[in-house]
This record gives sequence, C-alpha cells and structure tokens, in this order.
Amino acid sequence: MNLLSRVKTSLIPSPDQHRTSYAQCGEDLILNHIFQALKIEKPTYLDIGAHDPKYISNTYFFYKNGAGGVLVEPDHELCRKITKTRSRDICLNVGVSVDARKEADFYIMNSRTLNTFSKEEADRIAAQGIYRITDVRTVQLLSIDEIVKAHFPSCPNLISIDVEGWDYEILKSFDFRSLRPEVFCVETLTFTTKNDENKRTDIIDFMLSNEYFLYADTYINSIFVERRAWENR
Repeated sequence: MNLLSRVKTSLIPSPDQHRTSYAQCGEDLILNHIFQALKIEKPTYLDIGAHDPKYISNTYFFYKNGAGGVLVEPDHELCRKITKTRSRDICLNVGVSVDARKEADFYIMNSRTLNTFSKEEADRIAAQGIYRITDVRTVQLLSIDEIVKAHFPSCPNLISIDVEGWDYEILKSFDFRSLRPEVFCVETLTFTTKNDENKRTDIIDFMLSNEYFLYADTYINSIFVERRAWENR
C-alpha cells in the first residue's frame, strides 16, 4: 500500500464516529468500543444512580441497541420516568446499601442530578449557595449482591455508578471475589460550583488493587476493565 492509500485509509471514519452519545462525556461510546473488543454484543448492565432514561445516561446507548439490565434510582418520580421510557429494563426505586442498614435518608436537591444519600455531600453542595436541599425522604436499601441475585442470571457485564458522594462506599461494599463484571464506569470527580473540584484518586487506587485497570478517563468519570477479561479477549 502506497503512502497516499494509507492516508486515505486512515481518514475513513470508524463506525463509532457516526453514533450518538447519550453519556456526559462520550463514556457510552468508549464502553461500546471495549465491549466490541471483548466480543460482547449486547452487554447487560447495572446502572446505579440512573437519574434519567436518556440524558447523561451511560446505558441508554446499549438499551437502544437491544441490550438490557437494571437501573437503580431512589427518586420515585425519576424512576417512573425511566420505567415509562425504558420498558425492557427494570428500574428499582431503592438505594444501594453500603452497610447493614435497610433504609436511609435520601436528600433531594433542586437540581436532581445532585440527589444523594450523603448528608455531608448535600450540605457541602448547599453551602456553595446555588443549590439547596428541597426534601428528605426515607428510602429502602438493597445490597448489590441482592440486586444481582434477584435480577441477573449471572454477573452483569457493566456496572455504572454515579451516586454523589457514595461511589467509593458502594465499591468498598462490592464482593469482588464472587462478582467480576468486565467493566465499571464510576464518577471520580467531586462536584463544585467554584471550579475547585477534586479527582477521587482513592477510587482509582481501590479499583487497581482489585485487578481492574484504568482504560479511560473523561475527567468526570473513570472506566475500568477487568484485567483478566481484557488479557483473554
């Protein structure tokens, strides 16, 4: 192949370049590339902190292409919206437990993307002066193990976590010995209105210690792939 032919070939767009992303920073297209490499055509997913059926969703791309899974959304109004739009998926109106508690206070913010089970996180955001707590509701909690056993025949291929302050706690409660999803997508940036956000390197270090490597980082979210699954692709 001569130089001109090689240049022309390099300019041919890949299939992903013509696909619409629904995620915050294109995470779903990165995830799709990973699953293509792993030869997983329709990945199953557990989306914790789903918020909306389409908007900044890490999983709607896969739903639209015929895949399915479980979405966890503690806000009952948002859960109803998800159920209406994504009828093939299961939307659970619960939170994910990080300890022995079966229920916890859930803080509703005036921007519902910021809803959280963490009082400290809710107070921190409210103290910045733009967003505020509008309601506090008691919500049932289920462990990831309970959710997986009840709704999946085996471990889901993807776990997406975006829960405003509880991401690390949920990961620490995860049983990596019995559940090894191929891919995690986790929010690893703290929210702020003052441009002083922090990267959660503790989450990255924790995933590395459990034999997941950092495949991609969009600054807001980090995508981790199970090392053995990738080596065996």
